[in-house]
Order: sequence, then structure tokens, then C-alpha cells
Amino acid sequence: MPHLLARLAALVAAIVIAVALGVVLTSATAHGAARLAFRLAAAAKSLPRRAPSVPPLLLHGHVINGSPAVGALFTTNTGRPGSHYCTASVVDSPAGNLVITAAHCLSSSGRYAFVPGYHNGRAPYGSWKVTRVYVDQAWAASADPNDDVAFLEVEQGSRGRRIQNLTGAERLGTGWPAVQVVQVIGYPVGQSWPIACQGITRAFGRNQLEFDCGGFTNGTSGGPFLTRVSSVSGLGVVIGVIGGYEQGGDTPSVSYSPRFGRAVAALYRAAVGQS
Repeated sequence: MPHLLARLAALVAAIVIAVALGVVLTSATAHGAARLAFRLAAAAKSLPRRAPSVPPLLLHGHVINGSPAVGALFTTNTGRPGSHYCTASVVDSPAGNLVITAAHCLSSSGRYAFVPGYHNGRAPYGSWKVTRVYVDQAWAASADPNDDVAFLEVEQGSRGRRIQNLTGAERLGTGWPAVQVVQVIGYPVGQSWPIACQGITRAFGRNQLEFDCGGFTNGTSGGPFLTRVSSVSGLGVVIGVIGGYEQGGDTPSVSYSPRFGRAVAALYRAAVGQS
């Protein structure tokens, strides 16, 4: 008897569900919902049991042994190299003697030396005296952050050697889209090793680039934004330098650069023409 009652209860429940389902499926909306439920169920069956792993975001730059064409910028106002305070990199030029950095790293009365590949207190490619500085007129007039770029001419080495012949050089890239995969290198103040970080740039307003990675403190200003970096030579295309908005950023985790356009191209031509 108990078994018979249980079967009757199950039969009644099944009839109620069937009637309710029939009523629901008579409307067009319900048909759509039923099809959606079916598709979701099918899709759920096709999903992997474990989601694919995603590499974590790089929160901080990592220490590197140095890159030949990127180096530290030192003051030499006392006649001897002081502490490094900014970053710069060799940029390709016919004369092989140009370096690029941020304009805010320089002053009209300063004396500077560039040490490419600097690491652990060593200067594997020597120290190069800066003999001439080129900045845009807009920067010279009002320190416009959109023109926070400078080219530096460095003296010849011994036996007439040019810096580019020793270190290689980054190619200058102007007019590039804002979104690029880049490697950014800089020399934090008080450290003897450069840091590097790879990430993706994005537009910050119309005239700036933004790059997010921790560890880029004071001293990394002028550090290059390098894209299309060769796995063999380590050289790439420089499309920005840490500078511009807030002189490159007021927090170590967010850096900026002026976007390289016609003004930077014109400044480069002026430097090439006089070097």
C-alpha cells in the first residue's frame, strides 16, 4: 500500500509539471527561454572542467644586467661624474652620435655624461660627454609636457670612435598608433642596475602614452619605450621616453611619455643636420 501511494503521488507530480510546462511553452517568449536554456546547457557541457591559466600581471619591473644602447645619465658639474639621475638611449643617426632622453632631465647650465650599458658601477662602453642639447621650441618656451623630448650629441671616443659603433642604436619611431607592446628600461636613483618591464601602452589624451608597471621611480625619466625589440641584438624602435605628463608620472606604477609625432621628427632632423 505505501508503494502504491508513492507511485500515485509521483504520477500526480509528473502530470502537474507536464501541464505547467505545456502552458509555459505556448508563448513565444517561453520558447526563446527554452532554446536559450538548451544552448546554455550544451555550452556548459562543452566547456573544459578547468579554466585555462592566465599569466599574472607583471606588477614590478625586473632587474637586468643592462642593455648596450640604454644607459644612465650623470651630472658632471663638479668636473667628475656625480650620481646618475635620469636614463637615455642611443638613437640611430648618420653620424652615430645621438642620444634621446626627456627634456625635463636637462637644464641650460648643466653638464652631463652618458654611460651606456651601465650596471653594478661599471661602464662597459665608456662614459660619453654630452656636447650639445636639442629641445623643441615649445619646450624651451613653456616646458610643454607634450614636447618633453631631447636629443643629445655626445663627443667622439678615443681614435674617433662613435658611440653607435660600439653599442648599436634604437631606431626612432614617429606617428605610431598608441597601443603597442613595449619594453621600458630605466635606472632608478640610488640603484646600480637598470630595471625593465614589458607591457602594452595606451593613449592618455591625444598627445600622451601611458604605461603601467611598478618600480619606475625617480631616475627612470628618459627611459625608452621600445617596440619590436630584437631577441638577438636587444635593439628596437623607440616610440617614447618616460616624461611628459607629471614629468613621467608621480607614482612608480604608472609612467607616461609624449607621443612621438611631427615635432619629434622635426627635432631629430635638426639634430642630425647639426651633428
